Amino acid sequence: MVFLWPSLLWLLLILPLLVLLYLWLLRRRKVQALAYPGLALVRQALGSRAQWRRHLPPLLFLLGLAALLLAAARPLAVLKLPSEQQTIILAMDVSGSMRATDVEPDRLTAAQNAAKAFIKELPRHVRVGVVAFAGTAQLAQLPTQSHDELLKAIDSFQLQRGTATGNGIMVALATLFPDAGIDIAALGGRQAMRVLPMDQVTRPEPEQKTFTPVAPGSYRSAAIIMLTDGQRTTGVDPMEAAQWAADRGVRVYTVGVGTVQGEVIGFEGWSMRVRLDEDTLKAVALRTNAEYFHAATAQDLRKVYETLSSRISVETKETEVTALMALAGAALMLLAGALSVWWFGRVL
Repeated sequence: MVFLWPSLLWLLLILPLLVLLYLWLLRRRKVQALAYPGLALVRQALGSRAQWRRHLPPLLFLLGLAALLLAAARPLAVLKLPSEQQTIILAMDVSGSMRATDVEPDRLTAAQNAAKAFIKELPRHVRVGVVAFAGTAQLAQLPTQSHDELLKAIDSFQLQRGTATGNGIMVALATLFPDAGIDIAALGGRQAMRVLPMDQVTRPEPEQKTFTPVAPGSYRSAAIIMLTDGQRTTGVDPMEAAQWAADRGVRVYTVGVGTVQGEVIGFEGWSMRVRLDEDTLKAVALRTNAEYFHAATAQDLRKVYETLSSRISVETKETEVTALMALAGAALMLLAGALSVWWFGRVL
């Protein structure tokens, strides 16, 4: 535990002085009892039970005072608290390779089921958006708190050719930052894509704002979860998209679906081997200060989303606990006074 105002900890020196004062009062009372033998006989009749009762209220009062003095120094503690992230974008792969059956019943169905279970576990105040990407990327559902709308969007996925993982990240970023200069309509392919630097974005304001990158993972209001099973075949370089996310502090959690060795599948007259590009997914997560998860089975995928739900809903951070410390101190002092009045008819 650390303190914002550590200089006030010198006030704790009051405590040993109070202990010495209490011991002096006890000694004084003992001398008085010897001077009046009748008082000594009464105390002996009460027995040891009255002895601990006599000392408990002062002890509670001392502990309460110590808590209040610590609160004055404004303590900080590492606690698990509800996350500040209010928006999550699910970027989900709907390329033809998602029909592979190495994840039962197939990759797409397993991903849909796991994503729906993930949404149901999130707190109601968290908004979720859905991006579907294959050869192109599109916003399937604007960020919303309506779970029914999100489930409908996920159930409406249709398989397409190509895998543009970078486009999925860019559309997710464009949803989170509408003024970032990302032309969603032009994200149909690498050649058609137009992503302007922030200092070149046309704005209605008289003066343009200069974009300043922030630390990766420092943006606490949103996060992106990208689920894919294949290698990028078209569109934006995923590492370029990851750099855009990192510069804005957005974490991109990546989930790899399927087996690393891949599987040969047929789709619209094409035959292809679909392999999981773990190296790129790990690099994307690393660059954005997030994590990579591998899901080789439907059960693995469900566990991944359960883990992500707990990571995103709750975060561990250093928080000031002055109010809690002051509340504990006040409660102890009130308890000390109440016990003293109950047992002895006076306050301490």
